Amino acid sequence: MADKKVTVEQIGSPIRRRADQRQTLIGLGLNKMHRRATLPDNPATRGMIAKVEHLVRVVDEG
Repeated sequence: MADKKVTVEQIGSPIRRRADQRQTLIGLGLNKMHRRATLPDNPATRGMIAKVEHLVRVVDEG
């Protein structure tokens, strides 16, 4: 389980979004459109993705 990764891509702009959503994007390593980040697949990361699911897209799980 420790070696699982998830790749997310930012598809929405953080402009006019709440500050906590902008900070969540930065925490995920995303702060510009179409930027991708590969992160460990754990409950904390999944919670962050769920919080900004309207701004990001899961590209690859594995």
